[in-house]
Amino acid sequence: MAYKIPQTSQMTPSERIYVPELIRGVAITAGHFLRNLFGKRDPATDVLQRRGLSAVTTVQYPEERVPLPPGYRGLHRLVPRDDGRPRCVACYMCATVCPAQCIFIEAGEYPVDDSRESAVIEKYPVRFVIDELRCIVCGFCVEACPKDAIRMDTGLHTPSGYDRQSFIYDVGRLLKGPAVAHASDPWNKRDRSSAPEQHKEAHTRIGDLTPNPQA
Repeated sequence: MAYKIPQTSQMTPSERIYVPELIRGVAITAGHFLRNLFGKRDPATDVLQRRGLSAVTTVQYPEERVPLPPGYRGLHRLVPRDDGRPRCVACYMCATVCPAQCIFIEAGEYPVDDSRESAVIEKYPVRFVIDELRCIVCGFCVEACPKDAIRMDTGLHTPSGYDRQSFIYDVGRLLKGPAVAHASDPWNKRDRSSAPEQHKEAHTRIGDLTPNPQA
């Protein structure tokens, strides 16, 4: 129980001596210490939902993790197509809109005589590099991408490193996660030229696909 300050302006004799008030303050501190030391702690990840004698609200990371909000912007990833190649068409819109200028793209063109369905895309990223140290996690690149080729739904933080090079993510490190296909993709052949049906692919977090080791 917290100590309540009396509303009177005059000090009592015990307050003038100061020693009894000092002992009272130490008793309150010791009471909180012993309660948190011997009381059972509720391991609920939401600290506001914890119940029990112990008032400790520290999250024991990484064994315990606070649930991420639905709109959490985590580590970038390049979204693959069904054939495993990135959906990116090297349009430079993400690199242009990025306020931190942390995205570098080098575009290449598919050969004219290429018989693959990718020939309808015309361009692809020869190099796609993101400097995670410069990124301000604004999500502009995700909003600007017209092909849903880059997302921040991994639910992961940028891991620590000992040098700057470890924070440079290329296509090999960014291309991951489940393949995504939309009905309006140009490489999907259609039997007619009318507009395709409206299709909205659910954004699945990569972290939700991995099993929970504590389960």
